[in-house]
Amino acid sequence: MDVKAKFLGGAKSVTGSRHLIDIGGTYILLDCGLFQGLKELRLRNWDHFPVDPKKIHAVVISHAHIDHTGYLPKLVKDGYDGPIYCTPPTADLMQIMLLDSARLQHEEANYARKKGYSKHAEPTGLYDEDDAKKTFTLFKTFDYKQKFRIHDRVEVVYQDAGHLLGSAITEIFIQGDTQTKKIVFSGDLGRYQQAMLRPPESIAQADVLFVESTYGTKDSPYEDPEVELTRVVNEAFARGGVLIIPAFAVGRTQGLLYYFRKLMKDDKIPDVPVYIDSPMAISTTYLFYKHPNYHKVESSRDELAHALETNMLVFVKSPEHSKSLNELRSNAIIISSSGMMTGGRILHHMFNRLRNPQDTFLIAGYQAEGTRGRNLQDNAQTIRIFGEDVPVRCKIEHISSMSGHADRAELFTWMRGFTEKPKLTLCVHGEGEAQEQYAQAIRDTLHWNVTVPKYLQEIELFKGI
Repeated sequence: MDVKAKFLGGAKSVTGSRHLIDIGGTYILLDCGLFQGLKELRLRNWDHFPVDPKKIHAVVISHAHIDHTGYLPKLVKDGYDGPIYCTPPTADLMQIMLLDSARLQHEEANYARKKGYSKHAEPTGLYDEDDAKKTFTLFKTFDYKQKFRIHDRVEVVYQDAGHLLGSAITEIFIQGDTQTKKIVFSGDLGRYQQAMLRPPESIAQADVLFVESTYGTKDSPYEDPEVELTRVVNEAFARGGVLIIPAFAVGRTQGLLYYFRKLMKDDKIPDVPVYIDSPMAISTTYLFYKHPNYHKVESSRDELAHALETNMLVFVKSPEHSKSLNELRSNAIIISSSGMMTGGRILHHMFNRLRNPQDTFLIAGYQAEGTRGRNLQDNAQTIRIFGEDVPVRCKIEHISSMSGHADRAELFTWMRGFTEKPKLTLCVHGEGEAQEQYAQAIRDTLHWNVTVPKYLQEIELFKGI
């Protein structure tokens, strides 16, 4: 029996994670994400899927971020009706995030139609809320360290990846005709020091390793986020403005609340209103209460609330309430999604506040190439929002200590946990020349056999097993 992998996304890019494993004619899809960022990448979402969805036996999801899950409703819409495997928190998060993705696509299509800036006469989304809801019926959940069978020849075990609530490293055991082989898919790996999540689980052995490359060439030594956040918040208020934080609704928002609560309690920053302007962030904060075994904060509701809730925490639920935040002039913090500024309510805050010299935008997470967030981080003079080039006159801050991704040193720490060399290591979820440099560093440092797959490339993993 031969085993091959075809890279349908997350190859030479950090979005669109989709890896198709062909096990003697049985197809297993690892992740099913949307492409984001550069237009040439986003257009791939509309391409014909390279394999008939009806022929896929199972989908195995590493974690809930849209660049790993956001194509699922389209796959289901086009005929996939098999199981979608994930951890329990990932299933809950996907219900929130995929509905939000469907709504955003609908809203953006309507807005483009209304304003006339789409090239299409009738712009539409990839899928709608009904497609997303059909996807939920296919979820099958398993906890960390629980071995489960997805095919008569294939078993899977999830391990904690430390990247997001419920995020998983996926161990895949394939029983061939004569021998058993093991594939490890890292998914996205988290940092070793975090406020709420545990560090990535060590893995001792793999015949083939799929390893993420997001920060493969960047060292971000751990710095206490309290120090950076204290400076940014106090300087933002000294400027007489509002602090706006585009934040990922899942994980990053809760981490920010944790630190703001602590800093206000210790009188290091003023006790000001903190507005959570993201329906998704509001819903996902509850999941930290629901799944206490998937994080390290004290598990009782009262203790978790004490860790996260500032004195003036305001959940902004309606669009009208969100728009009213435009009237705020100073001494307030607005946390709004999406984190890469590709959609959601943050766009309205950007449209209204990027031009205000007294306001401050804090970028606290990874920004993919081609996103508004990356453009802002790279000191763009204007950002295009709702068909208009908005001038950037506000203060832009960036901190790396809140990142959910392991840096170069931490990725190598995790890889050194293998007690024997994988026979083949495949670098996925990375960009351009930096990914090639990362692959070469693995070769030079660990002396592993490393390949950087290209988009739609097929690679033989095992022959005649």
